[in-house]
Amino acid sequence: MLILLPPSETKRVGGEGPALALDGLALPSLHAVREDVVAALVALSARPDDAARVLKLGPRQRDQIAVNAGLRSAATMPAMDRYTGVLFDALDPGTLGDAERAWLGRHALIHTAPFGPVGVLDGIPSYRLAAGASLPGVPPLRRAWAPAVTEALAGVDAPFVLDLRSEAYVALGPVPPAAASAYIRVVSDDGSGTGARALNHFNKRAKGELVRALARDAPVIASGEDLLAWGAAARVDLRRTPDPRVWHLVV
Repeated sequence: MLILLPPSETKRVGGEGPALALDGLALPSLHAVREDVVAALVALSARPDDAARVLKLGPRQRDQIAVNAGLRSAATMPAMDRYTGVLFDALDPGTLGDAERAWLGRHALIHTAPFGPVGVLDGIPSYRLAAGASLPGVPPLRRAWAPAVTEALAGVDAPFVLDLRSEAYVALGPVPPAAASAYIRVVSDDGSGTGARALNHFNKRAKGELVRALARDAPVIASGEDLLAWGAAARVDLRRTPDPRVWHLVV
């Protein structure tokens, strides 16, 4: 199984890892796009007023321009430890055991705006860039990333894809149409048997808890049936919907 996670706007600063090595990240076929996007972001950061406008930064956020300027030299930390926010607080990667972290390292990617999907244990620096940004010198991120990411995902040896990304990041690299997959929407139970009322407040927390449970149990999941069987045993309420590629996580 391959798990696709969204990033978070909020991040920890600092790190103890070496400087960013784009050629060491997961999905190496994305290297050329990574170089282009990082170069454009660093170049934009040399023009603070332009950077603030393009990145929609307020006066109190302008320190993020210097963060972007130092992308290539800043210290790194594992991607899943870099992010904070509701999903990653629920995942709480710092309290996972070595075996659980290693399992996620084999099975999960975090889809970032500047680097594309990276392994959860890949070292990345802090940055500021949203999925909807348009950087001078490169196509809008959706056009820059989507074809290359979808092609790279098609090359991953994973029989089933669990997609927990937000729609903005799905647009940066849809799961290949031929892949067996489940795009997860978090809902409450409306009594219909499928769950229908979408939840915003609990959406990210529920996804983080789902990934933590998967890391804890380390199941072998090669199909939707395997995922449903694991969910039933783990008391995680996963349900198919009439759209075979969209599933509900009922909380």
